[in-house]
Amino acid sequence: MEKHDRDEAVREKQAAAGKSVVAAVALTGLKLAVGLVTGSLGILAEALHSALDLVAAVVTFFAVRVSDRPADREHHYGHGKVENLAALFETLLLMGTCVWIVHEAVQRLLYRKVEIEAPGGPSA
Repeated sequence: MEKHDRDEAVREKQAAAGKSVVAAVALTGLKLAVGLVTGSLGILAEALHSALDLVAAVVTFFAVRVSDRPADREHHYGHGKVENLAALFETLLLMGTCVWIVHEAVQRLLYRKVEIEAPGGPSA
């Protein structure tokens, strides 16, 4: 691959990662604002989900920028492994979230009684 083509590919990859961060910030902010205004727990949960996506997008953004650095004295083969480490971090983040959700579900199903109050329900 020619240097010009490689440089163009690097710019495109970095631009895509940057746009992903901007989109995640916008979605998280909008969902949080709507959730706070309406008091909707469902929308607030979606805002939290989007915030998790935002963290992953920021990690990806920085990983892409670092991974495209050329080899140097300490990194004879370049910095490409940074993207793999970022993917591992994002996977662990999602796995941690899944473990928490499963733990909470088991607690609620087997050990704790949780009352759900629906506004406008039969007691309203």
